[in-house]
Parts: sequence; C-alpha cells; structure tokens
Amino acid sequence: MDDAFWLRYLRAHADPRTRTIHAAGTILATLVGTAAIARRNPKLFAAALVCGYGPAWYAHAFVERNKPETFSAPFRSLTSDYRMCWGLLTGTLDADLQRANAAAEV
Repeated sequence: MDDAFWLRYLRAHADPRTRTIHAAGTILATLVGTAAIARRNPKLFAAALVCGYGPAWYAHAFVERNKPETFSAPFRSLTSDYRMCWGLLTGTLDADLQRANAAAEV
C-alpha cells in the first residue's frame, strides 16, 4: 500500500470518534455484505453499502468536517479503512497515527 496515502488517510481521520464510527460501519457493512452474498440478496448488498458509507460520511461531515478520501481514491480508501479498523481492533494503530502526525508537521 502507498505509505503516503495511508498517512494522509490517517490525518483525515484524526478524531478518535471518526475512527470509531468508521470501524463500527465497516464491521457492520462486512457482516451485512457477507449475508448478502450468502443469501444472494441484492437488497442486503445495497444495505451493506449504506451501513459502510453512511456512518463514514456522517463522521467526515459532522465530526472531522472534511471530505472523505473515498472520493479521490475509492479502492485505496477502502483498503485503508479495513487497515484502520484492524489497527483499532488489535491496538496497533498508535504507531501509524504518530507517524501521520509527524509527517504533517514536516
């Protein structure tokens, strides 16, 4: 993954509330999306998209007050979202957040 994009992505998610909202939406979207595939249900798949993007866009609009990275780089944004979610769940995100903040100061 492009490290510069990853660090920019993290800076766009500086508020811990945004990261938490993203993680909740990502987990829910993954569960609903998996059910949609298992049941071959297009309506559930549409619901999975709403579950994932709805909370994320809300967080960007009302918490971070910035534009979601998904508009400029959808695939990299999606993979970064899962990476951020994994880091939150495993407690390994702090080092990357520190690197992102340090890169912003340069």
